[in-house]
Order: sequence, then C-alpha cells, then structure tokens
Amino acid sequence: MVHLGEVVLVVRDYDEAIAYYVDRLGFELVEDTELAPGKRWVKVRPAGTPGAALLLAKAVGEHQESRIGDQTGGRVAFFLYTDDFARDHRRMLDAGVAFEEEPRHEPFGTVAVFADLYGNRWDFIERKTA
Repeated sequence: MVHLGEVVLVVRDYDEAIAYYVDRLGFELVEDTELAPGKRWVKVRPAGTPGAALLLAKAVGEHQESRIGDQTGGRVAFFLYTDDFARDHRRMLDAGVAFEEEPRHEPFGTVAVFADLYGNRWDFIERKTA
C-alpha cells in the first residue's frame, strides 16, 4: 500500500509555526526531533487524524526564505476538511485565523479561503455528502 506521509511547508521559525498550527488551527504536534544545531524534524497534522502531516522545514538561505508564504505562486496550496464548517470556522475565527472571504456554498460544499501566518492560502471545506 502506498500513502502520502508528509508535505513540506517552508517556515521562518519552528516555534512560531508550531504555535500557529497547534494553537490557531487545532493541529497536533506529532514529532519535534532535533537533527543538528538549528535543524529539527517537526511534524504537525490535524488533531486526531491518521493522515499526512505537514513537515515544517525552516528556511535556510535567501532563496528558501524568499519562498516562505508563496510556495505555489499565490494559489491555494492546502485543503483542510471539516465535518462541521460552522463550528470549526467560529473556533478558527476566535483563534485569530485570517479568512480572506466569507463562507460560500459551492456544488461540492461550503468553503472559505484563509491565509496562514506566512500568507500560504488554504481552502477550508465541509464537503457535501452524497
């Protein structure tokens, strides 16, 4: 069986990224292992889910630093799903998540775009059930 393990997200600072994803988005810290001075293996994922995790990779050098918050050229990069949009949208707003729009209803479900602490764009979605 093949599955997706981690997706790299280039960040400015490990601890500020952990704080954002855990405290604001409700993710859990899966792993935080020091590999070398200044280099860590940091994984977060939505709490209670067994799926893929974000590997928070601290940018090294000007080239990588220039990609923080713009890894996809301004397109939505990530899709975060919920089973209760209203509940989780309210919790995220209360936690200071910066939504770019009001929730909208699409044929596939309810969605709103938000930007994370670095400006990466996410779709927050409750899918319609068949």
